[in-house]
Amino acid sequence: MADRARPWSLEELRNEALPKREIVHFLQEQAAHRFLAEHKLLGQIKNVAKTASKDQLITAYNQLFETKSFKDTESTEQVAEQVKNIKIDESQTKMTKSEEVVDEASPKYTKSILKKGDKINFPKKGDIVHCWYTGKLQDGTVFDTNIQSSSKKKKASKPLSFKVGVGKVIRGWDEALLTMSKGEKANLEIEPEWAYGKKGQPDAKIPPNAKLFFEIELVDIE
Repeated sequence: MADRARPWSLEELRNEALPKREIVHFLQEQAAHRFLAEHKLLGQIKNVAKTASKDQLITAYNQLFETKSFKDTESTEQVAEQVKNIKIDESQTKMTKSEEVVDEASPKYTKSILKKGDKINFPKKGDIVHCWYTGKLQDGTVFDTNIQSSSKKKKASKPLSFKVGVGKVIRGWDEALLTMSKGEKANLEIEPEWAYGKKGQPDAKIPPNAKLFFEIELVDIE
């Protein structure tokens, strides 16, 4: 099967002129049911567009073409089973606490790009990512970094490596890194809910309910 053409470039996707509804409509028209379920893109277009962030939709768009999870790759039996599972998921979602639903709908971080990546290679859940980073508190205090100041130490240092999207790091990192492409450097502002929450991290001198600020560079993906 020949590769399908992408209707929008990444620049066009990020442009405010392209509404989220249009991206959701395209994904629902083209993507397999299982793919839509995994990315929480099932339901009325207006509702999905309201709850999903632009970054989440761009990530789903890229992964659709990378994994080739299109509708015509599914069998009728698979679709029937997935519809059944989605109905079960929806009934369970209705029983979820309201504050948890709000949490899913409202990303608890903001990202500003300092250096653009290649806009081609984006990590997927379970991929190993390699990052340079510096973490600061709101008053500018550095509480953690893997970037060494001296040239001798810099040669000996290595990027932080971990599986992304599976809870190995704070949620703000997991969510933000899935929107970054290889080589991208960005500033992240992460709310306490997606950082260390009410308990903080005493060993790292992070107080309770602290908003955290990171400069992070995604140098490689495996």
